[in-house]
Amino acid sequence: MTTREQIVALRRLGFNRLSMGVQDFAPEVQRAVHRVQTFEWTRDLVHAARAEGFASVNIDLIYGLPYQTLDGFGATLDRVLEIRPDRVACYSFAFVPWIKAHMKHLPAESLPGPALKLGLLALTMRRFAAAGYRQIGMDHFALPEDELSRAVEARTLHRNFMGYTVQSARDMVAVGISGIGDVQGAYVQNGKKLPDYEAAVTSGRFPVERGHRLDRDDEVRRHVITELMCNGHLDMREVERRFSLSFADTFATELEDLTGPASPAADGLVLVTPEAIDVTPLGRLFVRNVCMTFDRYLRSGTARQRPTFSRTV
Repeated sequence: MTTREQIVALRRLGFNRLSMGVQDFAPEVQRAVHRVQTFEWTRDLVHAARAEGFASVNIDLIYGLPYQTLDGFGATLDRVLEIRPDRVACYSFAFVPWIKAHMKHLPAESLPGPALKLGLLALTMRRFAAAGYRQIGMDHFALPEDELSRAVEARTLHRNFMGYTVQSARDMVAVGISGIGDVQGAYVQNGKKLPDYEAAVTSGRFPVERGHRLDRDDEVRRHVITELMCNGHLDMREVERRFSLSFADTFATELEDLTGPASPAADGLVLVTPEAIDVTPLGRLFVRNVCMTFDRYLRSGTARQRPTFSRTV
């Protein structure tokens, strides 16, 4: 666990933002995921960070964890609001036992089902809205004076592997095991085993385990998905100008899927016009599903029979 001394050292090194991975304050939930930290400890560290001059403090929460309930998670939200961080990220629990072996030990009956997970997210949205926070994209909340909130107003929000950001810097270097970087048009991931990572770094080699170079279609689709996830709005004409293409021709199948029977538009998740796609307030809850329409790798069936990712809800 982080200490007061580490907070002081980080500030002296020039760090000005701090993020704490709380996940949930309920003792039963913490024990199940082996991340035990008390509310008092977290509160005192946040106070210490502010006293040292950190410009912004973020708290990460996760919904869908084992043994979570509406009442229990509501109590966690109350405690987070008592701390009143500048930002809060509330992520869906990625249950991927086929990738992370330790998750196989979690009892299936302890995991919230889709209806409860959606209820936990809706509760989070209501609580933070009532406390004066603004929802940022699909899983972040920020105080009105935070620069993330200002970026939403200006529609200049961006997103990377770490979440939402106001910076449009293209390159992001990954440091540490399993870290994912975005450098010069390629995604790269570091090795997931500490001995291999240390051996590579010690010998002067990049500890990269795998990578993917984006082609032009990847770039176009990333822009489309980013706009929907960040700003809830996609200007089709802007995409055409930026990439010199016809949106209707390039995404004919996707537009049909968005607007046909039993589609996101039919379910009230998006509004589609000849000029734009807008995510509705209800659609914010399912924006991942909306964006999946534009994911060619899911559409082409390159996903293996055994899923690579967790469910969206």
